[in-house]
Amino acid sequence: MAFKKDVVEIIEPKDVFVGNIKAEVTLEEFGEYESEACAKANEVVKQLLEDYDGQIRFNFRHFPLTNIHQRSLKAGEAAVATAQEGKFWEMHNILFANRRNLGTTSLKLHSKEAGVNSKKFLDDLVNATFGWQVQGDLKEGLTRGVKDVPTFFVNGERVTGKPTYDELSKAIDAALKKLKKKTPVKQVKSTKQKQRA
Repeated sequence: MAFKKDVVEIIEPKDVFVGNIKAEVTLEEFGEYESEACAKANEVVKQLLEDYDGQIRFNFRHFPLTNIHQRSLKAGEAAVATAQEGKFWEMHNILFANRRNLGTTSLKLHSKEAGVNSKKFLDDLVNATFGWQVQGDLKEGLTRGVKDVPTFFVNGERVTGKPTYDELSKAIDAALKKLKKKTPVKQVKSTKQKQRA
């Protein structure tokens, strides 16, 4: 007798957004949690989400530089684990706030702070249950030419220069402008024309 194995749907990092989920402008970052530059960029992103409220959505992809930051891979896995309970963004911000304290035990404590109640969290970390998702992000980043973190894209186009508020907002403004040009303007009949029809 064959046993039916339950198929568990894993929420991938590429499918986790904050901001207006239906926004036509996507700001995407390849980064990692031990990087000081990524932590600074995270503050810029928070400001952009506030200033472009309703117009953009943000997606964080994992690009752990394990040759420099040994704990960045496990931190990425921990973030993916919390995404399974809808707590990715809470964990994301907690990890940046505690970027010098990302050991396995600390990650478990951070997950509790983020509101995760999974009894399997530590087991999942130890067994690298979500390692494939982090590796998938890393592989995609390499395919798209990412070499360092943070690297940003707006609607798939790489943002050159430093990830400052000015640089990123210029790229977002350009994407919004491009969308306006594509949107056809509907001609509205005047009330007199409507009455005659």
